[in-house]
Amino acid sequence: MSRDVLLEVKNISLSFGGVKALRDISFDILEGEIRAIIGPNGAGKSSMLNVINGFYHPQEGEVWFDGRLRGPMPSHEVARLGIARTFQNIALFKGMSTLDNLMSGRLINMKCNMFWQGLWRGPAEREEMEHREKVEEIIDFLKIQSIRKTPVGRLPYGLQKRVELGRALAAESKLLLLDEPMAGMNLEEKEDMCRFILDVNDEFGTTIALIEHDMGVVMDISHRVVVLDYGKKLADGTPDEVRSDQRVIDAYLGVAHE
Repeated sequence: MSRDVLLEVKNISLSFGGVKALRDISFDILEGEIRAIIGPNGAGKSSMLNVINGFYHPQEGEVWFDGRLRGPMPSHEVARLGIARTFQNIALFKGMSTLDNLMSGRLINMKCNMFWQGLWRGPAEREEMEHREKVEEIIDFLKIQSIRKTPVGRLPYGLQKRVELGRALAAESKLLLLDEPMAGMNLEEKEDMCRFILDVNDEFGTTIALIEHDMGVVMDISHRVVVLDYGKKLADGTPDEVRSDQRVIDAYLGVAHE
């Protein structure tokens, strides 16, 4: 079954002073797929996610999303277009409960102005109850009912990662960017996260782009893989094509670059 292109980056180049983080990189992400971005440390993976979600503005190249050229805009406007993000280092409100952290993910979908929100009557009350129902569905989906009122700062690392995934899901975005969602997890936690990512893709139809260092995970759950190395695109294809590419093998084995 053919899929439409949801996001395409064309000839992206990004520099910080004399450091070239990304050099003329192009690839696309198809609707409904899990697209992995891999590469050794310093390859430019997180920089590419930051370009996609508007945190970095490349010096060259174009970003097309949902059939339209997306010009430079702040990250919160990109989020309104339908791109959600999790981070390599957990970025939650540690003193707030799991429920309240997930509710914060609904902010971009709230329509009532500050006057009604301050009164918390009429449309503001109805709107919050609707958003709370959505959040409760996510809590059930991620099986975190028992920690819904627990401050996330008290939760173990693996559960905090799950809450961060839930907050991103709460935005109901078209594209979900996951930056090392399994970093620092033990085997059981990784297996749980893999299952949730696959379920999000399958049950919600959410398109996912993820950075991950665990090659076993990448090859098991991804539809396609793009490989970056020293800011350049090294390979692009199915997991089988990428794992047999000699350039990828050399990069991961540390073969010297000329």
